[in-house]
Amino acid sequence: MRRWTPVIAFLTSIVIVAAGLTPASAVTEKKLLVPGFGSYARLVRLEYSPFGRGNIIASLTSSDANGKFTPILESTDEGASFHRIGEIRDPDAKFGQCCGTLYELPQRVGRLRAGTLLWAASYRQDAGAQRRIGIKIWSSRDGGRNWSYLSEAARSHNHDGIWEPEFTVDAGGTLWLHYADETQAPKYAQVLNRVASTDGIHWGTKQLTMAIPPDRVRPGMPIIRRLPDGRYWFGYEICNYGDRYCDPYYKISADGANWGSPTDPGTRVVTANGNYFQHAQTTTLFPGGPNGVRLVMVGQIYTNAKGAVQPGNGETLLANDNLGAGNWYPLPAPIRIDGIFNNFCPNYSSTLLPVDDGRNVLEIATQWADGCQAFFGKGPAF
Repeated sequence: MRRWTPVIAFLTSIVIVAAGLTPASAVTEKKLLVPGFGSYARLVRLEYSPFGRGNIIASLTSSDANGKFTPILESTDEGASFHRIGEIRDPDAKFGQCCGTLYELPQRVGRLRAGTLLWAASYRQDAGAQRRIGIKIWSSRDGGRNWSYLSEAARSHNHDGIWEPEFTVDAGGTLWLHYADETQAPKYAQVLNRVASTDGIHWGTKQLTMAIPPDRVRPGMPIIRRLPDGRYWFGYEICNYGDRYCDPYYKISADGANWGSPTDPGTRVVTANGNYFQHAQTTTLFPGGPNGVRLVMVGQIYTNAKGAVQPGNGETLLANDNLGAGNWYPLPAPIRIDGIFNNFCPNYSSTLLPVDDGRNVLEIATQWADGCQAFFGKGPAF
């Protein structure tokens, strides 16, 4: 698993239980997504695939007697239920699998048609002192039912990790994979890098996206979304930055290929009264607002400006109707996650999707139950 950075002392020593919610709660009963272990769930709605267009696909890392693997699930009723349609079993998963991502190609890339699903994850983190972690990619041409190994986009050149892959296709049609990279220590504890491909098989030399001194600062957890105006939203966290812990930030790119100076931290995500999420943000586009799009974010721990856990922790989302500019505001999450603390499981890198023509929000989030397990539910998106 990822190495964890120090956190405010009281957060490391207690388990936080959600207590109330502002605004009014929309929490529904959550349902178990898969039996047993679950982490790093992702959701996409098929928009370009001829196989089940409009259906919802979910992925996550799970495990069984044969080790870690990736179950692929489908919902044909707007997230009210899921059924399993496929799986990915990479042979390197026996040495560790982490931080998976799921993406539908919006257009042809090389021989990969629009609607091809891509899955990527970090593999081999548990391979011992001589480990070399790789980000490996699998593809499905039939809506997630059958999967084929495609390529390894990046591999660490030393023992340190590369994590949290995220795909996008830029305005020129190039496929990019962004990821967090620890291999440039001790100069940087972690940076954000990216690699490009024109076919999904052959990948170029890594390019630096973000590296902020001093050496303890850790940008990571990239999330890319294409905005309705054609620009690209890039969300991430920055840990150990000044007196901040792991706060969410964002940048916007005109073309999805260029992201400005690597030392520019971008714009911090915060509410009018200073509240924010500590750690593990993801952001999803919803309909609404004067620009036709509402940005909705979920994060692990909901705190005030001083890092104190707030009422509604584990059942709050943050939203913005101005493409990220200005203050964000709280919304009720559809499910409640209890027992949140600085740990790889509870409410860590949750995933959201608009359903029912944008009237509701579907969420998959993890919680300690019978081990770390993934739960889902949906509720009003307002």
